[in-house]
Amino acid sequence: MSSVFETNLPGLKLKARGKVRDVYDLGDQLLIVSTDRLSAFDVVLPTPIPDKGCVLNGLSRFWFKFLGETVKNHVITCDVREMGHGLAQHAATLAGRSMLCHKAQVFPIECVVRGYLMGSGWKEYNDKNGTVCGIQLPRGLKNGDKLPEVIFTPATKNNTGHDENITYDFAVARLVELMALPLETARAHMQKLKELSIAVYTKAYEHALSRGIIIADTKLEFGIFQDGIILVDEVLTPDSSRFWPKDAWTPGKVQLSFDKQFVRDYLEGLGWNKMAPGPELPEKVVQKTREKYLEAFKQITGRDTLDE
Repeated sequence: MSSVFETNLPGLKLKARGKVRDVYDLGDQLLIVSTDRLSAFDVVLPTPIPDKGCVLNGLSRFWFKFLGETVKNHVITCDVREMGHGLAQHAATLAGRSMLCHKAQVFPIECVVRGYLMGSGWKEYNDKNGTVCGIQLPRGLKNGDKLPEVIFTPATKNNTGHDENITYDFAVARLVELMALPLETARAHMQKLKELSIAVYTKAYEHALSRGIIIADTKLEFGIFQDGIILVDEVLTPDSSRFWPKDAWTPGKVQLSFDKQFVRDYLEGLGWNKMAPGPELPEKVVQKTREKYLEAFKQITGRDTLDE
């Protein structure tokens, strides 16, 4: 199996090379390419996962369409033949793993929605007397418990290093500072981001649950385009969400997962300090992770192949 660790497309301006995506500047549009890179604990690992980028792209494509009546998004087309800009010559690299998108002014926060207590939320719950991002939760919850109600817990959006959980009010302050917005405008935007985030999670959660998958939490990104708020970047993939098999969910125990938690668990057992450079992954971990991603894609979309 071949994989794409990074892209270098002659004649195109590389705007950013993120943890997973390579983004090219096409004037008032962007080309977003999902590679097979994998990051864990915010460190890009040196070992790619074959087909991972196509799974991410395919799932995002599915969700953007599924959520179309809930929130608009930045996608113009995922068909390389329709992209223009001379991109057809790169079809062998781009097919199945790229999107042509509108440029948007992206909000400088991660919009995290949690339906279950896990990860950094669980750690904070234990460390700070039952709160997550300033939200008081009932006492006595176990790791992996379903929350009484879905909560919106924003985080900083960092290009390097670790994203950090923040309170709602601190997120408003970031919009004022980093986007030069008046306070009332920032508050209005944050309220809309919260509403949209919870609406997206709730609709996706119900669909996934009907397919045997629990979406425990997810992080979303939004931007401003033509004076409206739109969904951008990726959406509800194994990289941005925790997917658990519904039938195996057991609060208080280690949860089986369809996402990169399998890799996280392997890395935790190495005693790695979670700083770059990350360790190489053995072939068995690569193959198991690939299987997890493909299984999530098939269950959620109902499709057996990554091809259109």
